[in-house]
Amino acid sequence: MTAPATDHVRAATQEVGALLGQIIREDDPAAFERIETVRRLAVARHFQGATGELPALLEGLSADAAFKVVHGFACFLQAANAAEDAMQARRASLSEDAIRLDDVLDALAKEGVAEDEVRALLGEGLIVPVFTAHPSEVRRRSVLEHAQAMRETLGALAHPDCGPDAETLSETLLRETALLWGTRLLRTVKPTPDDEVDNAVAVMRASLLSAIPALYEAWERRLGPELPSFLRLGSWVGGDRDGNPFVTGEVLRRALARQAEAVLGHYLEEVHRLGVSLSLAEDLAPPTPELKAFADSLADPPAHQAREPYRRALTLISARLAATYQALVGRPAPRLAAARADPYSAPDALVADLERLLSSLRRTNARAFARGPLPKLLRAVRVFGFHLASLDLRQNAAVHERVVAELLAKAGACDDYLALDEAGRRRILLAELAHRRPLVSPLVCYSEETARELGVFRAAAEARARFGPAALGAYIVSNAGAVSDLLEPYVLMKEAGLFDPVEPSAPLPVEPLFETIADLRAAPEVLAAYLETPLVAGLMRGANARQEVMIGYSDSSKDGSYLTSSWQLHRTSAALAALADAKGVRLQLFHGRGGAVGRGGGSSFEAIVAQPPGVLRGRMRLTEQGEVIANKYADAPLARRSLETLACGVIAASLRPASADMSAADVEAMDAIAEASRTAYRGLVYETPGFADFFFSSTPIAELSELNIASRPVARQAARTIESLRAIPWVFSWSQARVMLPGWYGFGAATQDADLERLKAWWRGWPFFRATLRNMEMVLAKADLAIGARYAELVADVDLRGAIFGRIRAEWDRTVDRLLAITGQTQLLEHEPRLAEAIKGRAPYIEPLNHLQVELLRRRRAGEDDLKLHEALLMTLNGIASGLRNSG
Repeated sequence: MTAPATDHVRAATQEVGALLGQIIREDDPAAFERIETVRRLAVARHFQGATGELPALLEGLSADAAFKVVHGFACFLQAANAAEDAMQARRASLSEDAIRLDDVLDALAKEGVAEDEVRALLGEGLIVPVFTAHPSEVRRRSVLEHAQAMRETLGALAHPDCGPDAETLSETLLRETALLWGTRLLRTVKPTPDDEVDNAVAVMRASLLSAIPALYEAWERRLGPELPSFLRLGSWVGGDRDGNPFVTGEVLRRALARQAEAVLGHYLEEVHRLGVSLSLAEDLAPPTPELKAFADSLADPPAHQAREPYRRALTLISARLAATYQALVGRPAPRLAAARADPYSAPDALVADLERLLSSLRRTNARAFARGPLPKLLRAVRVFGFHLASLDLRQNAAVHERVVAELLAKAGACDDYLALDEAGRRRILLAELAHRRPLVSPLVCYSEETARELGVFRAAAEARARFGPAALGAYIVSNAGAVSDLLEPYVLMKEAGLFDPVEPSAPLPVEPLFETIADLRAAPEVLAAYLETPLVAGLMRGANARQEVMIGYSDSSKDGSYLTSSWQLHRTSAALAALADAKGVRLQLFHGRGGAVGRGGGSSFEAIVAQPPGVLRGRMRLTEQGEVIANKYADAPLARRSLETLACGVIAASLRPASADMSAADVEAMDAIAEASRTAYRGLVYETPGFADFFFSSTPIAELSELNIASRPVARQAARTIESLRAIPWVFSWSQARVMLPGWYGFGAATQDADLERLKAWWRGWPFFRATLRNMEMVLAKADLAIGARYAELVADVDLRGAIFGRIRAEWDRTVDRLLAITGQTQLLEHEPRLAEAIKGRAPYIEPLNHLQVELLRRRRAGEDDLKLHEALLMTLNGIASGLRNSG
């Protein structure tokens, strides 16, 4: 009988824990005894209700002792994550815990959906995970690499056929555990945008370059050959300037060159492998005339290839790839070419050469070459081109308006653009977009901000010409609240040669990002006015009649509560789809999801399936950011599982017959509940005097800014206000204090007077409501208000502390009680025992870090200025985030 999945996770976790303990004992016996004492007390406190001893012990630790304890527990949590991921991958490989395309297609078939309909959907489809550099990944790349090695080794050890390799694998696991213990967990310097590009490209190269072609090959076994390349990659890393002045035109150029380096290097290696294997002689396996002619065009072929046309063809392809590498990357290819040739002008030319090879092989033996390395390489070129991932550009609307205002003023076109109302701004912008006359003059000196922005647009124009149209994705405007916000980028594109107003086309489509609750509510009106603008209406013709809209989960949740945000996003998505249909435009949504539930995290599959009927239609982009990237894409098997889950969700949501629409009464009731949640949330966060002081004192938000996890600042301005904070540190800080407030606050107050039977019916039959509550339940299970109360003790004002934390605790009780009543459970996660076991099992190892963090915060804020203490404090941030896994 197969052991339960939780048993495998527990056994693997115990194994790495024992190894780590062995290494610590040998390295520092005193530290081991101290860590072991803390562990025993934490387990007793958590499982047996013992109190008092653990906080007292931790309060008496010296800075050096605290450092070792923190490092030990943080290392254990890294190792536990590796064990959990390894067993998760094992379950997926055994089909115990995976969402498969076959299963989704079988389920759709039972509902009357034929596979031809799936192919037709994918023929027009587009599914794109978009990597961002948003700062919630606390782990150094070195730590990630050791954790990845541990994960792979544990996975191999769990395989029943590892046999004689078991001893070697055990030695590898011991070595990687020792390396983890001996590695500093914190970055010593803040990463630059170039570092962030390197990190993102490293993940793409390590897993996605192989995982995506392999997925297509597997899917074609079921859906037939020549499946459209609907699954692609996107990135913001090197193009997202919103709030990050360090991302410049030069960074954009280097980002695309780095991506080209990775993908072209991959192609060169694959072509070399094909050259080794395709040893076919022309008299034994005659090539097609087309391939023979292509192979014979190689000047001065190597003598040993005289009668091997496939190898000659591959030598020529390799030479052209090496020349392309030199042209796009700016230095010689890592593998020396055996011949000289011109570079490829575009990926299509490489596709044509590879297709010539494959066609010849298949004429000889179609079955033998139906799948394998060459078809996978062809698929890779079709998906990745020479750019690897399409790079979006993003900037805040406020920056555009300042830059355009300066250009207009210095060109004498408008003295004070910022003083104009919306109608006046539109008139000026459309007038500038009616001719080719430039605003920018080489004789004029511009501000640093304007010069930097113009530099980015020029770099984008160069990149598109150099790397091809697919190298750039979309131009995203944050805080887009008016049509003028969406026209200003066209003016700046015109100055760089990216937009020609006389022969208008949109090679870099402009799209709004609606983030706050108010912006989401106004989104249909803004989009309608934008699409009705004659310039934009002219762009929306034929195949170009498609408009992408990005919707933001993070800021909407920070603005108005998790429940209100979730519902408003749902409502806005449906409204935008209806509007686009009425305008004859195809809508494509771009979901700006984060890792934490308070930022749109949770199960991707459930979130996608819960989208409003008729919205997706086979097309969806979504952000993947922070710790989520390593958690979902660290290696090829993990990436395949994550991508298949994503694709299955989009296919199921697009083709599954729609259930009965919610009644008008249901929608009205949900509107009222969402508004009540918003009122309760904003009443606490934005309308309670002293709340900002409570937050800044009771969480490590100030210390978070000292953690070197991103090139972007923590806040938009230096003010000590909630409004100035970015959503990521807002959520991250509440997670550290184990209150998790952004993921649940307001639900209890909003539902306490609602019709319980109606809520139960929603839970049973409404995918949106069920997915929302399941995510919230996970957050509640990870929270611990007893620990949160210790953080609240850091607030010096006793009355303020008691008043605000009392409100938080009361709302917590209401929320948990109401959730259990709706779901019919007696305790949280009763219906998800595996997740409950995982959270329960690691809680005793996170809790000591919380108690130590409170103690170290107290000492630090009291003026104790010890470097070791400071490093230990920052390391608690790292350890708690790793233990919670989706804290940012």
